[in-house]
Amino acid sequence: MITLPDSIMWLLNIRGADIPRNPVAHGFALLHDDARVDLFMARSKLVDVLDHLGETVQILEPEQFPDHLQALVGPVRIDKTTVPQKISDILGPTAEFGDDPCALPKARKNAAEIAGSAAAHLRDGAAVVETLAWLDAQPPGSITEIDVVKTLEGFRAADPSLRDISFETISGTGPNGAVMHYRVTEETNTTLQDGHLLVLDSGGQYLDGTTDITRTIAIGTPGRDEAEAFTRVLQGMIAISRLRWPEGRSGRELEAIGRLPLWMAGQDFNHGLGHGVGAYLSVHEGPQGLSRLNTVPLEPGMILSNEPGYYREGAFGIRIENLLVVEDAAPLDTSDADRKMHAWRTLTFAPIDHRLVVPEMLSTGERDWLNSYHADVYRNIAPRLSASAAKWLETACAPL
Repeated sequence: MITLPDSIMWLLNIRGADIPRNPVAHGFALLHDDARVDLFMARSKLVDVLDHLGETVQILEPEQFPDHLQALVGPVRIDKTTVPQKISDILGPTAEFGDDPCALPKARKNAAEIAGSAAAHLRDGAAVVETLAWLDAQPPGSITEIDVVKTLEGFRAADPSLRDISFETISGTGPNGAVMHYRVTEETNTTLQDGHLLVLDSGGQYLDGTTDITRTIAIGTPGRDEAEAFTRVLQGMIAISRLRWPEGRSGRELEAIGRLPLWMAGQDFNHGLGHGVGAYLSVHEGPQGLSRLNTVPLEPGMILSNEPGYYREGAFGIRIENLLVVEDAAPLDTSDADRKMHAWRTLTFAPIDHRLVVPEMLSTGERDWLNSYHADVYRNIAPRLSASAAKWLETACAPL
């Protein structure tokens, strides 16, 4: 019994539009042990994919679902963490608890899904950079949080493969940036002032991939406290990005590495370090994650966010986020290595604001990573930009 919309979409390789920002359709599916599927979904949603679904998928009206459940014989697996209570009640002793069989294979992206996500991130990166270049040209005090949202969404919408944004854009400046899941409204809309930081967290739903990126931008001249906190967040983000780890490790075992620079200064943040991301599916996807609660081993093909942050209530917020994909680590040039290791490949390409980096706080390895990342950003994104944005990017990606 499969009840999660994203699992049904993945299983049948279809998409829908029932939930804003998520390309899924509501329904239920019974996956039989001979690979037949009973799909309980309004046929009107499936007109364009009937040939694709083929003869092994039986389409039934949602109204038939309760009677169909009651007629089932033998054990029916249901996922205790996601199944509606009503389904469990109807099945009674016929139900057996077990994991959603789509969850792990959906999380382990195949080569086509990874390639699609990588391509989507290049186009998305160009939209983000066009926005950052535009933003840098606006004098402090001249634009608002909503102006930034509209500009970014406008650049994204120029891509014909964009189907939606992947969540409501977070654009928070000054004290609003300290609200971790801030959503700007007409009532809270704030002007970007000199000395403010802007937290800009956004993403797109493209036909070939889902994106999620956060950048924190200095408006005018930032303060020393803001720059030092930003540098610690950056150090944590770099530490995760450079990490190699033995196979079989989970997010619970890795996420503290991204917090260590903040911890050493008596600071922290109250959200997970990272979440799984779907392939033109949900921007928050399980079962993988980078948090102290997640015990699912990280495997090649899984895409996760890397997003440490810092939030000072009433003052400012900071978050830096890239999406990464798990890969088998390249062999080390040593005969002493005796464990299979995993590593990350970065999918997100957009500059990190130099004005907020305190160079003397960085180690040689951290500085080298940042300079190498910015070289990759310029090489991958500059050819996709307007002439003015490409010129801006060259300066934004200059070596530290």
